[in-house]
Amino acid sequence: MTVEARKIRLLMALRRNGVTDTRVLAAIERIPRERFVPDPFQDQAWEDTALPIDLGQTISQPLIVALMTQALELGERQTVLEIGTGSGYQAAVLSRLCRRVYTVERLRPLLTEAEARFQALRLNNITTRHGDGTKGWPEQAPFERILVTAAGGPDAPKDLTDQLAVGGVMVIPLGDDYRGQRVVRIRRTETGLTREDLWPVRFVPLLSDPPSPPGTE
Repeated sequence: MTVEARKIRLLMALRRNGVTDTRVLAAIERIPRERFVPDPFQDQAWEDTALPIDLGQTISQPLIVALMTQALELGERQTVLEIGTGSGYQAAVLSRLCRRVYTVERLRPLLTEAEARFQALRLNNITTRHGDGTKGWPEQAPFERILVTAAGGPDAPKDLTDQLAVGGVMVIPLGDDYRGQRVVRIRRTETGLTREDLWPVRFVPLLSDPPSPPGTE
């Protein structure tokens, strides 16, 4: 099966599973997922499945990427903060839908690889930072949209909700344990925060503080 045929099959599967936003589907179609997938898994790049990347992390299932992106209700003039750059695939999809993406990753080798992919694909509206994602990016706040691609505990980190603009939307997996995680949409209103549970997921945990370089502990 050709790449184009695999891509069409994936897009049809996304539609069947609730991805109705045509802008999101177009972004998924335009971003070459094979550029974000390690060589041993190239034949699965356009399958609807999560795949391993370096350092025990994963590139998320396309359905989860599409549904979480759709849940953000993104406008083309908005700025987005992404927590957890990983392979860079989610940030690349977001970059096709908004004005600017700010993305934070705690694992330097992953961020370096993602930056190279952004440059190669000429995704010039993505700005990266190596650091603790739980602290957000206060210098660029407030953000109209925040997307977290790792699972918090029962509640979203306060530093992140504090950086959400009035009228803004955050999409984040929350849960006390791996089996109890759910994607949650948080909105900031003039009077506070509202929370809406969306669907069950399983994500790697959201960790604070970048790991120390070898030999420094």
